[in-house]
Amino acid sequence: MMKRITLLSLFYMLLFSAAISQIMNPIKWTYDYKELSQTEGELIFTARIDAGWHLYSQENPPYPLAFEFDKSSYYERIGKVIEPKPKKLNDEYLGPVAYFESAKVVFQQKFKRISNSAFKVTGILYGQACMDDGVCIPVEEKFSFSIASTQGEVLPPDTGSTADLFIDSDGDSIPDHLDKCPDVPGLSEYDGCNENVAIITSEGPEMLSDDAIASLEPACGTGKTNTTALSFWGIFIAGFLGGLFALLTPCVFPMIPLTVSFFTKQSKNKAKGISNAITYALSIIIIYTALGFLVTKIAGPAALNSMASSAFWNMLFFVIFVVFAASFLGAFEITLPSRFVNAVDKGSNKGGLIGIFFMAFTLSLVSFSCTGPIIGTLLVEAAVSGSNAGPLVGMFGFSLALALPFALFAMFPGWLNSLPKSGGWLNTVKVTLGFLELALALKFFSVVDMAYHWGILKREIFIALWIIIFGLLGLYLLGTFRLSHDDEGKPKLSVMRLSFALISLGFSMYMVPGLFGAPVKLLSGLAPPSNYREWNPTECPHGLDCTHDYDEGMRWARRDNKPVLIDFTGYACVNCRKMEDNVWSDSRILKKLQNDYIVISLYVDDKSPLPQGAQVKSFRTGEMLKTYGAKWSDFQAYFFKANTQPQYVLLDPSGKLLAAPRSYTPDIVEYDAFLQEGLCRFNTRYGKVR
Repeated sequence: MMKRITLLSLFYMLLFSAAISQIMNPIKWTYDYKELSQTEGELIFTARIDAGWHLYSQENPPYPLAFEFDKSSYYERIGKVIEPKPKKLNDEYLGPVAYFESAKVVFQQKFKRISNSAFKVTGILYGQACMDDGVCIPVEEKFSFSIASTQGEVLPPDTGSTADLFIDSDGDSIPDHLDKCPDVPGLSEYDGCNENVAIITSEGPEMLSDDAIASLEPACGTGKTNTTALSFWGIFIAGFLGGLFALLTPCVFPMIPLTVSFFTKQSKNKAKGISNAITYALSIIIIYTALGFLVTKIAGPAALNSMASSAFWNMLFFVIFVVFAASFLGAFEITLPSRFVNAVDKGSNKGGLIGIFFMAFTLSLVSFSCTGPIIGTLLVEAAVSGSNAGPLVGMFGFSLALALPFALFAMFPGWLNSLPKSGGWLNTVKVTLGFLELALALKFFSVVDMAYHWGILKREIFIALWIIIFGLLGLYLLGTFRLSHDDEGKPKLSVMRLSFALISLGFSMYMVPGLFGAPVKLLSGLAPPSNYREWNPTECPHGLDCTHDYDEGMRWARRDNKPVLIDFTGYACVNCRKMEDNVWSDSRILKKLQNDYIVISLYVDDKSPLPQGAQVKSFRTGEMLKTYGAKWSDFQAYFFKANTQPQYVLLDPSGKLLAAPRSYTPDIVEYDAFLQEGLCRFNTRYGKVR
């Protein structure tokens, strides 16, 4: 018999992973150096260790602390990094270990000067830190020492110039799309383009600021930017619908009459029974809303915003959703450890408000095999929505729907007679949810597939799988086959069941034209974009002649004397796909994008590695960026003060703003006005008539 899967190994794996990666930083490092003589110096690494943690030493056999220094012609290391004497013990599982647990540990590395000039010592240290109770996290940190010259001069601070991002200093291994200088009059004064240096405009685009927006020609538009995001109401409604689904599962539905009857019979009078039932309902709301609050606080805004484009999170979500689907389809049940459930259940015997609260808590735990996958789905969708408080709002909507029946039926106990009897239809609800979870799992795998360019789940394959999933769901609802937990015999085909079967089969048939290139707009944001196809693939939506390189696009703009639309997008960006499918496809918009603008689509989650000679420095941190996505994400954040997608920026050929940037703008008329505003200013500046 398959071993039951617990919450701790599935759902909270997601939450605690976020917690560890975002808020646990038990080892704080500082760096300094001192001159020992005119030719020698000493690097000082100081580790401050939080209470309850320990750091493994360089002598530790399983997980040693290691210092890796970048190569340099300015100095030589003398010996190895010196550390204090570590504590040692013989661990039951790891064998002999060596570690530090004091609040401050100092490591020293002597070096010999080869040059009298100022220079930097850089590298990376890595190891492992563990709590006393066994929780461990990796330690990895880049270090940098600024060593003054023998005359006391120091290196100037990094300014994050655009040349650091764009220009390949050695001229080696320049990518094919960067090594050619187009024959355009006057181009050299913008690019400094030659045969040995990878081109990019030496000044970069105009940086977004209030002054830049205020200086826009007023006759062409409002100059106001929009910051449309997923509304709290949308998340709340999704949570509320999830709660309604949870009510119809076999773990929750039978509890409604039992719980209401308990309060009405055990209370001294009707008013007291109603009061206890309302307290019970409020306790349910508090419990689930607290879960949403914890996710928001533990993960933090940065983590929630990055989840949508993270390959790791999307692959983890894919695995979790497949497990949820298998659970709903009857392969196994996801339950909490029985000891935990029993311990909480004992609290319900205390009576009073505390007893009622523990009764609600017990319901939450014993019903987890049905509600857990719904909660997990809701939290994932809310977390990747771009709204920092999404999990909190979503859980409030979920708990409100779950709690309302307990309060309402206590107030009006006569309504209990109208409830349908428990039966096989409750399992049908679970199976339906299982098919839906399986369909959603493909969405998360698709994100990773596109980001790494695996080419496994192209648009046609994705749609074909959805056709199969919803086709099977429709056939199941019609009773053509049964699953393991279904009742024996053919199910009764009620009007409701027939209706959902027809909807599922109809949706499956609706998607069929998508296999042959039809837009299938109901899948916008879920299926891969129309240009990610097996047959007749294109680099850009709707066959646009766009580029994925900023510098190439700016060259095209100067060559053709056209304005530029920078489209900051992402493979994981749902709203980006909705804009492409529903707004860019409009004839008015598409005509402007084809004829009047140079379109530059920059994917901020593209995991393709930059060629060795084209790796660039971050404007903000000075670190080397090694993927195209990291390069364009840093570019967007530095110049245009945003890290969410989509973001649309209009520039003239010299890199000056033509309008305030826009984010998600589903209104076609509004987006058309935005493009027209940019054309107006371009024509004003360049004296063109369009």
